Parts: sequence; structure tokens; C-alpha cells
Amino acid sequence: MTGESAKIVVRRGGAQDVRFLRDMLHHAYYWKERAPDTGPGPVALYVKAWGRPGDTAVIAIDKGFPVGAAWYRLFDNDRPGYGFVDERTPELAIAVVPNARGKGVGTALLEALLRDARAAGYPTISLSVDRANAGAIELYGRHGFEQVAEDEDSVTMLAQLDTSTSQPTNEGTETA
Repeated sequence: MTGESAKIVVRRGGAQDVRFLRDMLHHAYYWKERAPDTGPGPVALYVKAWGRPGDTAVIAIDKGFPVGAAWYRLFDNDRPGYGFVDERTPELAIAVVPNARGKGVGTALLEALLRDARAAGYPTISLSVDRANAGAIELYGRHGFEQVAEDEDSVTMLAQLDTSTSQPTNEGTETA
């Protein structure tokens, strides 16, 4: 982060953040929204009826404003997400507003959410990423994600989580 940037605070997300999560869907899955004739697809499923068992989110705050979000939820075979692996593996979504990218926000969100998934006892977590987004793929690789599937525009990645040494994200965790 630059010297002019304040510290990013990552806090747990809740019902009050659903609107922001919906807004962040555009940033998280913009490449899936490029084909207007394909119908709504599963993008809305990432926040619809938020608050189901297993739904977990973290929000990044910079200077009092939300600048990013990461969340996971479980999907089922009948209504899978883009990075669906199986019904026991939560799928992660992450997005950072454009003017906050490249400042460590995505890393802070990813680390906090992975910590929460470990603390919740999930042995694995998955995600889907635009195959052209080399920076994100590299970030995920640094955090233990490996490619397990691909299609014409995206890559599905999976991380094995060590659940033996984790504590959940606390309210207001700061990151430099």
C-alpha cells in the first residue's frame, strides 16, 4: 500500500452488507456478464437469500468506505456456482472496487476468508476466475489454489485447507 493509503480494515460481513455484496457481483463476475443472450446464469445465486447456513463474508473498509468483499457459500448439484466442485466445498467470490485494486485489498480479503473457512472446518474451498486474469490466478496460486477444471472463459481452482490451526476473522482486523 502507498504511504497515502490508510490501513485497510477487514471485518465480518452480515445481513447489512447484502446490498454491497450484490454490487460487488458485477466486479467479481464481469466476464460472465459479457454474453447478454445467455440468460441470467448463476451469478445472482451468490447472494440470493443471503444468510443460509454456511454463508460467510468479509468486507474491506478503507477510510470508512467499503472497497471490497469476499464471501463463500455452499451450492448444490441442481444450482451450482461457476466454480462448483461438490456440495461439501464452499465456493469463494471476491471483488475489489477498481480504484482500490493493487493496494493489497484482495490479498487481505482472501486471507481473512480462508482463515474463516479453515475455522469453520472446511477441508477445501473453490473459486472460478476469468482465464485471462493472470494477476488473480497468480494470487490464488500463492494461496494454495490449483486449477482443477476450465472452460472457454474461466478456470476453476481448488485449495486444500489445513483446518487444525485456524481462528476466525475478528471484527475490525487491520492490515498494512
